[in-house]
Amino acid sequence: MNTPLPKLFQCFLVTALLCAAGCDKKKQDSSPVSTPVDSASVPHFVGTEYIELDKIGRISKFRSSEGHDYHDDFEQCRSMKHYFEPKSSVDWAGIKLVAPVSGTVSRIFEEWAGTQVQIQSKKYPNIFFIIFHIHLAAPLKLGDTLTAGQLLGTHIGSQTMSDMAVGVSTDNKWKLVSYFDLLNDSLFQRYQARGVAARSDLIITKEARDADTLKCAGDSFLGSGTIENWVVLK
Repeated sequence: MNTPLPKLFQCFLVTALLCAAGCDKKKQDSSPVSTPVDSASVPHFVGTEYIELDKIGRISKFRSSEGHDYHDDFEQCRSMKHYFEPKSSVDWAGIKLVAPVSGTVSRIFEEWAGTQVQIQSKKYPNIFFIIFHIHLAAPLKLGDTLTAGQLLGTHIGSQTMSDMAVGVSTDNKWKLVSYFDLLNDSLFQRYQARGVAARSDLIITKEARDADTLKCAGDSFLGSGTIENWVVLK
């Protein structure tokens, strides 16, 4: 035979359950937004261009054989970032670089040319933007908060191109995706105005790259494959 709970205890139990439900909802509402590893599913949320696009002449394709091997935990021997090559008519060292998203400095260090800054997105904390070869306008340190459009500095100079990479961290795996997979439609229209018909024009698919195999020695490419590496802007 089941003994009825005292009314006072029943009220306490209902209140506790309601509080728990409310607390769970609060936790869910405040949780960071996570995005899938699949590059086809990443959000188009970037509305700020990190570089002065009118000064850029051409851009290397994602998974190209340009530069050096830059791969993730899922692929190897391919350049899974984009090189932005300035026009020869502009001062490469005068090109401004800004934060493409609001977030925090998750890593920063000196490279052979300039400073590399990695920015963890505030909106999607498992997405990281990696900008290479910056001449910083002001000192930055780990954990600094950045706002989309905030000046980072200028490109280091004509000794190298500006590199942009985007990484997604999920289940302790590091997945590189194309920068262009994250641009919103309004920002991508700027590229369309420069002659880029679709985002896919700037991306070599994994299947196409696997079929056109590259060989590497360390991080150096031993050959360039047969797929065109560059998209020239109008």
